[in-house]
Amino acid sequence: MSGGYTPKGRIGAIVHNIEESVIAILLGMMTLVTFINVVMRYGFNSQLIWGLELTLVLFAWLVLFGISYGFKVVSHLGVDAVLNFVGKPARKRMGILATLICIFYALLLLKGAWDYWAPFAEMNTTSGRWFPTGFENTRGQGWYEMEQLPIPFGQAFLENTFNMGEEYEKMPRVVPYAILPFAMALMVYRLVQVLVRILRGEIDTIIVSHEAEDDVKEAGETLSKEP
Repeated sequence: MSGGYTPKGRIGAIVHNIEESVIAILLGMMTLVTFINVVMRYGFNSQLIWGLELTLVLFAWLVLFGISYGFKVVSHLGVDAVLNFVGKPARKRMGILATLICIFYALLLLKGAWDYWAPFAEMNTTSGRWFPTGFENTRGQGWYEMEQLPIPFGQAFLENTFNMGEEYEKMPRVVPYAILPFAMALMVYRLVQVLVRILRGEIDTIIVSHEAEDDVKEAGETLSKEP
């Protein structure tokens, strides 16, 4: 069976559309900011000072958010040389094993992401080297700011929540870095969904199937033949 994803129910379709819209918005904002910066630099000898930093943040958000979306729609690339030599039962078992390994790794990433972000949010990190065994007191770093990125809105809320009412000059790091634990938690959730789909027999692999590669190749050949 190939991968792919078809949202089930109205709520599933809405969530799916929201995810695709977020990805499109992030990509569109990156393109727009970069384009404006190029025009300003070469046309007016000026630039958006914070443009590059915003583009880097948006790119990080796009990649991290896109990882979980890729698992959801089974579009991640992988090596299927061994899978093509085994039957469906073995292929399914290998898919289950691969997904369990990915879930384990994603949980490690989630712990690391939380421990990195928590001090910026004035929260405690987890104890334990590999697995969280509780929480331990952590020195807050809510006063850390980005280098150039301004605060477009909610400045008073951010100052009262993360900086004891002290004024921020630039965007606090807690905001752009929040994608780390969110994306890792979403990735764990999507991997569990993939595992359930494999157990139900809806799919039998965690990576994009070879059929999808053939479809892309066929589409490319068709386009090349067009006048």
